[in-house]
Amino acid sequence: MKSVIVLMAMLASAASWASCPEYLDTTMRKLHSSEELNFCESFADRPMLIVNTASHCGFTPQFNGLEALHKKYEAQGLVVVGFASNDFRQEAKDEAEAAHVCYKNYGVSFTMMAPSHVKGEQANAVFKALTEQSKAPGWNFNKYLVDSEGRVVQHYGSGTTPESKELRAAIEQLL
Repeated sequence: MKSVIVLMAMLASAASWASCPEYLDTTMRKLHSSEELNFCESFADRPMLIVNTASHCGFTPQFNGLEALHKKYEAQGLVVVGFASNDFRQEAKDEAEAAHVCYKNYGVSFTMMAPSHVKGEQANAVFKALTEQSKAPGWNFNKYLVDSEGRVVQHYGSGTTPESKELRAAIEQLL
């Protein structure tokens, strides 16, 4: 009986991974870590808030609000993922410093990815797809609310804070 339950759980997991959008079937390295993460394996069938971040930007204090969103909505299934990037020339000089800003200065516990490009021809696969579905980030701390099937529900620019009523209402509606 136990083996049947294990097999059913494995099949359910495989089915959800099979329905994961191609652009999320990508593996990337986590910030200041050798650990790699496949988005489909880790986040299949879960809504996400995907954000391009930078360590030395006027919007960097938004890490506090993003962490608050993560803590408030994680139990309901929301995944917050930050993508460190120097595309707007405001990222830390090295990855160790970027990690220090995120983890020590702002207490980030949500998933942060190693620095990569988020705009243009060199954009990583996730941001290429987000751009195709909505628009490219115009600056740091653009937020993409993505449903459990991988579709962009809404794009928010840098000026929309994690505390905004509009963003929180959209998250709650999605959950």
